[in-house]
Amino acid sequence: MNYGGYFDPNSKEQQIKELESKTLLPNFWDSKKDSEKVISQLNELKNKLEKTSKLKEKIESNVEILESIKNEMDLEIKELLESEIDSLTQQLETLEIETLLSKPYDSCNAILEIHSGAGGTEACDWAEMLYRMYQRWCEKKGYKIEVTDIQNGDEAGIKSLTAIVKGINAYGYLKNEKGIHRLVRISPFDSNSRRHTSFAGVDVTPLFENEKIDIEIKQSDIRIDVYRSSGCGGQGVNTTDSAVRITHIPTKIVVTCQNERSQIQNKEKAMEVLLSKLYKLEIEKRNDELKNIKGNLDDINFGSQIRSYIMCPYTLVKDHRTNTEVTNVEDVLDGNIDVFINSALKEG
Repeated sequence: MNYGGYFDPNSKEQQIKELESKTLLPNFWDSKKDSEKVISQLNELKNKLEKTSKLKEKIESNVEILESIKNEMDLEIKELLESEIDSLTQQLETLEIETLLSKPYDSCNAILEIHSGAGGTEACDWAEMLYRMYQRWCEKKGYKIEVTDIQNGDEAGIKSLTAIVKGINAYGYLKNEKGIHRLVRISPFDSNSRRHTSFAGVDVTPLFENEKIDIEIKQSDIRIDVYRSSGCGGQGVNTTDSAVRITHIPTKIVVTCQNERSQIQNKEKAMEVLLSKLYKLEIEKRNDELKNIKGNLDDINFGSQIRSYIMCPYTLVKDHRTNTEVTNVEDVLDGNIDVFINSALKEG
């Protein structure tokens, strides 16, 4: 069976063996964060391999049947096999797309933002049409979409909207929808029925919902120094080596505490401060990653669109990055956008 280079069962089986060997190590559960990540990867690989094996078995079974009847063609069996072709093709397409959703944050939920651009009321109406399109797409995928913020247009539509899309690989599927979307149509707001061009910007970022940042401080990563406290601190504070200085070697962060009465108390307080500093560092790192992912939207106007939806003088939806085209605009606006999503994923 040809997997088009997207999914090599032998390679995945090897990865599964390697991950399973990790789970057998004595220190596997020492880091909850690392162990959960390995278990998640293992389950995902096993699931994909199972889907691939079942699909392969179906195809090979059909090929064997074809071989057995090629000399004496049974029309009933032939029609039955032909009826399965579309189903098998669709399953193969789905598997191929799923294997592409392996980049950082692809599995996350998504924050979807829509902003109206040049075009006034027309653009606000277009932004609302786009929201309906994504809403219908979510319904078809079995995803949940929850609006968290909305600013209505002055006359119609919406100026901006923020929603959370919840579902497996929501960000992976939607990430390539980011960009400027252009609509050409006869305006329902123009009494002279003239053709108008409207723009709206779509932004998509991953959502780390309910994800706790697990800061683990390994004993080997810190150096603890004790020394005699100085300054105020109450009776007996200067009589023993109770002050504590903790150096976090990987980040070179240094914290000290000498205000508590005992070395144990000072150490506990210093560790609290160190944890807070490492937490802040992780938040800043994650924010930087999100900024790189999010990037900047171009000006929401002519010449910067990623996709055009043309309803007049002809009907066509064209993605300018992949050159994917669909003539049924209404069908696309009703949420059938997988052809564009899948094409963008294949382009990489």
